[in-house]
Amino acid sequence: MSDQQLISVEVAYALPHKQVIREVDVAAGTSALEAARLSGISEQFEGIDLDNAKLGIFGKVVSPSQVLQAGDRVEVYRPLIADPKEVRRERAARAKERRAKEKDEAS
Repeated sequence: MSDQQLISVEVAYALPHKQVIREVDVAAGTSALEAARLSGISEQFEGIDLDNAKLGIFGKVVSPSQVLQAGDRVEVYRPLIADPKEVRRERAARAKERRAKEKDEAS
């Protein structure tokens, strides 16, 4: 091994039924995407596309080229199944209908 300094980072990925957090020692100057690749996490989950996945560090989306610091946790995000704005809009419409129904029943 060369004299290059190693730093310890974590790489995390989660599904509703399974999550994995892997600790990886990487060279100082390693990017978020490189760390995700080096972690081997894509071999544990079918369908992870690291080249197109959004990555974050402690809940904040970052560029795949983001240089990591010791102790960072790279999070590999899954694509959204539903648009959060649309889900909120539908929930509000159902609540409005429910309130109107309750008001009619009380009359």
